[in-house]
Amino acid sequence: METIKTIYDIAKEAGVSASTVSRVVNHKSGIREETRKKVAELLEKYQYIPNEAARGLVTQASRIIGILIEDIRVSHHTESAYVIEQEMTRRGYTCITLSTGTDPKKKADYIRILEQRRVEGVILMGSMFGTPKVRESLIKHLPDVPTAIVNGWLDLPGVYSVIADEERGMEQCVQLLAGKGKRMIVYVQDQDTPSNRSKLRGYRRGMEELGIPQEKQPVYYAHAGWEKDLDPERTMNLGDEITEKILEQVPQAEGIIYSVDLLAIGGLKAMGRRGVRVPQQIAVIGADNTLYGKICTPQLTTLDNKLVEVSRNASRVLLSALEGNADPRQILLLTEIIERETT
Repeated sequence: METIKTIYDIAKEAGVSASTVSRVVNHKSGIREETRKKVAELLEKYQYIPNEAARGLVTQASRIIGILIEDIRVSHHTESAYVIEQEMTRRGYTCITLSTGTDPKKKADYIRILEQRRVEGVILMGSMFGTPKVRESLIKHLPDVPTAIVNGWLDLPGVYSVIADEERGMEQCVQLLAGKGKRMIVYVQDQDTPSNRSKLRGYRRGMEELGIPQEKQPVYYAHAGWEKDLDPERTMNLGDEITEKILEQVPQAEGIIYSVDLLAIGGLKAMGRRGVRVPQQIAVIGADNTLYGKICTPQLTTLDNKLVEVSRNASRVLLSALEGNADPRQILLLTEIIERETT
């Protein structure tokens, strides 16, 4: 197969100008659909790949999107980063994904690194990036670069948020258990993040609707300092440890809601060891709808916060901003309870 290397060759065969081919390559508007389709077919036929380095020298554009993720080992966020990368690559961008760790100062430093890489857009994976240090770093290093935050919020011009309504979702989790006759419902929270605070508010509101005041709502937190290590095995072990404590201190517990699936799976391990029947004695709900909840025994009921859908919307909002369109700075998506064997 003959290889055509330039847009001039494509333009000649299509019977259009080189600038028209360039507009198709760069997904610009103002081209008749018939012409766009004809050019696109030729681009695919000859497997045309634009020279990004040369184009960048002319346009001063890097065509690079920076994705910051706290810990690449967390499969839930890795899947979302993959969705974002596919959306961006399809539109001619290259993504660089960096794992920042949990330290707010390091997150701010990584924004400086993105400035050095001349990124054209940024996606922040998760509400844990909604911190004052990250905000200050964006203002200092990337003031004119469009940024999207997945399931989080930063009150800055040019920062777009796509958020799952986890507060309402967690309230519905309480209602689900109450509908099954469970009233003594314990809540377990891990990291102190805006997302988890939203979940806790939903739990509290659901319990108050049952007539249980806040001071009588059993809420447990993972011990201080563990946020520095997000290793999945450690998270499950913490769920095991804290559930042992709950079984000792709240023997009348009828349901336990965990802020993430991994904690819930650790909790199921503790219950199995003690011979607790799930869901007959204690019903269990996690959050995030991860693969872990599908493959554990019994299969875990979970709050699906639609992170893949949230991520896809964040990509589209960012692409729209890069094209100069004005979009809502905050989009709210509904969650869904995926009911399995633990309820």
